[in-house]
Amino acid sequence: MNRSARIFSKRLFTGISLLLAAPGVFSQVKKDSVAALELKEDIRSNIPVIVLDENDADNNAGSSGQSISSILYGGRDPYYSGVFNFNAARFKLRGYDASYFDTYINGAPVKNLTNGYTAWSLWGGLNDVMRSRITSIGLRPIDFAYGDIGGANYIDTRASKQSKELSVGYAQSNRNYNNRVMASWSTGLMSNGWAFSVAGSFRYAGQGYVDGTFYNGASYFASIDKKINKHHLLSFTTFGTPTVYGGQTAATQEMYDLAGSNFYNPSWGYQQGKKRSANYSSNFQPYFILNHEWTIDNKSSLKTTGSYSFGDRTRTALDWYNAPDPRPDYYRNLPSYATDDATRQLLTGIFTNDVNARQINWDNLYEVNRHSIGKDGLRSRYILEDRITATQKGNFNSVYNTLLDKNIEFTAGISYNVQQDHNFKRVNDLLGGDYYLNLNQFAERDFPGSSQMNQNDLDDPNRVLKKNDKFGYDYTLNLNEAKAFMQTVFKYNHFDFFLSGAYSSTSMWRTGNVRNGLYPDNSKGKSTVYTFINYAAKGGITWKIDGRNYLFANGSYATRAPFVESVFTSPRIRNTAQNDVRSEQIIDVEAGYVLNWEKLKFRLNGYYTNFKDGMDVLSYYDDSYQNFVNYALSNIGKEHYGIEIGLEAPLYKGLSVKAAANIGRYYYNTRQNAVVTVDNSATVLANETVYSKNYRIGQTPQEAYTVGLNYQGKKSWFVNLNVNYFDQMWVSMNPIRRTERATNGVEPGSDLWKSILAQEQLSGQTTVDIFGGKTFRIKTGKIRSTLVFTAGVNNLLNNQKMITGGFEQLRFDYTDKNVNKFPAKYYYAYGLNYFASLALRM
Repeated sequence: MNRSARIFSKRLFTGISLLLAAPGVFSQVKKDSVAALELKEDIRSNIPVIVLDENDADNNAGSSGQSISSILYGGRDPYYSGVFNFNAARFKLRGYDASYFDTYINGAPVKNLTNGYTAWSLWGGLNDVMRSRITSIGLRPIDFAYGDIGGANYIDTRASKQSKELSVGYAQSNRNYNNRVMASWSTGLMSNGWAFSVAGSFRYAGQGYVDGTFYNGASYFASIDKKINKHHLLSFTTFGTPTVYGGQTAATQEMYDLAGSNFYNPSWGYQQGKKRSANYSSNFQPYFILNHEWTIDNKSSLKTTGSYSFGDRTRTALDWYNAPDPRPDYYRNLPSYATDDATRQLLTGIFTNDVNARQINWDNLYEVNRHSIGKDGLRSRYILEDRITATQKGNFNSVYNTLLDKNIEFTAGISYNVQQDHNFKRVNDLLGGDYYLNLNQFAERDFPGSSQMNQNDLDDPNRVLKKNDKFGYDYTLNLNEAKAFMQTVFKYNHFDFFLSGAYSSTSMWRTGNVRNGLYPDNSKGKSTVYTFINYAAKGGITWKIDGRNYLFANGSYATRAPFVESVFTSPRIRNTAQNDVRSEQIIDVEAGYVLNWEKLKFRLNGYYTNFKDGMDVLSYYDDSYQNFVNYALSNIGKEHYGIEIGLEAPLYKGLSVKAAANIGRYYYNTRQNAVVTVDNSATVLANETVYSKNYRIGQTPQEAYTVGLNYQGKKSWFVNLNVNYFDQMWVSMNPIRRTERATNGVEPGSDLWKSILAQEQLSGQTTVDIFGGKTFRIKTGKIRSTLVFTAGVNNLLNNQKMITGGFEQLRFDYTDKNVNKFPAKYYYAYGLNYFASLALRM
């Protein structure tokens, strides 16, 4: 057994021992109050909400001839209800990317087909009408979709499913936004068969927790239901969240130290004494969902949904032509780049003492543009650009459920999804200049004297650009996806088992909207269409020992089409795709034990997942090639395994303890293949092996623990205190440092050789969170209302040293092999932060 395996086994034993060390005598646990659940809703962010049944199934448990209830999943599940405490460390369930989780709203899948991610921000601020959620984690069967290996979420926002209620609330925070106003009104299903629900909110911060960030977001929601008769319910829902917010950029530790703060943000600077961000995003993608529910009889139903969404996602950035890099943390400007001690000390003093030296110098950019004379006026050397993705997405989805007999449930479904992403750049601000030119400066440098190669749009050469004009790249990614699945669940006295299968066909292609001067014959128009046929199957069995004790095991095999962003090597300028594109193969198994008793709840899960034939494309500026490099990776293999432990136990008169732990290991388990090209040439510059096997997967703690004390008072108040610990956190690996090219000429086993190949492990960190609240019942005449106050403080001890994410830069010093020339960049967790809300419901 190797050292890593011994440490894993030791921590596994320690985790189990800790969570099993519960008192032997327990009292009845009270249900979480409405206020407690509301606060959890506010602070979980994007962690899925777990909605589980509350039936403890104690009656007649284990009696001869009695049918025992199946495993139940709910808000009191001892592991999944504790997962939101890991949110501060950007914890990922089982280490999976978000693309391995499905999300549906009223039956409409809302996952982005381009990259597989669910943009939860598209319905942010609509908590009141998004509460009805069902979340399934892992491979268990669900009745609304096939699901993914991570699980699936179903949010039911239909007006007839909302509680009859008027709610208004205000919240105050020092996080991404400072103030939130929220209101909702729902009629419930009225006697005439109609139901109406509306909601809205506004969130604002002139500056968020980090300097240079801000938030300005509105949200709206409307839903109308008509119950035609006992068999048919027709529903229409629309929502949207027009939002603008200033972003934070990761930075090197050198910059954090020079700024004297782990919340340094290089994305802003002072302009005439006022803060201005160069990295802000604006999003508005409204959804329209039409849903029909047909209750065929008391055993069968058919739910059919059509949805449409459109809108833009925009992110700003600086662009420059024939001018120095304006970014304050550009490595050539930093003290660490200086070659002598005197210069290094001088620059250190300047960066430490002058905020304008370590932030964007907007006034200087304007000054440069005011002195740049061109033939059509002032030719801007610096501009602020918009990088826009304009998305259109449509879906049809239909799911049939029936009870074949008292023991057999059958589900089948079909869906068809279409998505187009139009990607282009636009001039946001000329920064005091009169115009900009639509030229490729890197092509000008590589092909001097050519009047064609430097044209971003060969059909409209040397175009003079004004504010809001398109320029640079302009292309559309197109995706069509058809799916079908069937599932049968068998439920008997002491055993449940299920079988499920799915089929899908995914087609994707690129459409170039301009003819690029570098690739006049391979940039404009439709590319080759790539079609992937995929299959999936899963099954599982549960042994219901009695009404309290369960053993289960599930397994899955699936293939999944690569994302279009991983197929085309340089979609900004040409139609070229990776060679031998193929689907990813995934094998996943899970097993566990569940104790579900009113006096004690315990869960122990084990999981193992193997990913094979993954693909990715990394794009970055490479100093050795002096160009933008496209690093196309294939044969990406990964291995995730670990255990999940959860415990909930009452201690004494309203006091209970909850604990959860994830002890996992996530590795790359293959040597990856890389094909290296640059934007300015169709030639393959390198075909190399990435020695990635046994490197850790970064951007999530692989071990996470929480222990909490929860007290429910007799007069509708509660308080929860949690201590959390995170470990086995790793900086994401840069593949180009794990190649023969990077270590060429370096003595194997030397300190330099080890430093090139080493992967940085982040130190373990502890946080403490507290939250609580109280519910007040108010009666004014015949009007009964409820006032709910909740408040929470995360990172109570103000730990400002916890790095929540880090990545090695996609650059390397091939000449001197200096790994510190392009050091890793990090994000730090917020220090002490709070959230408080007051809501009136009537």
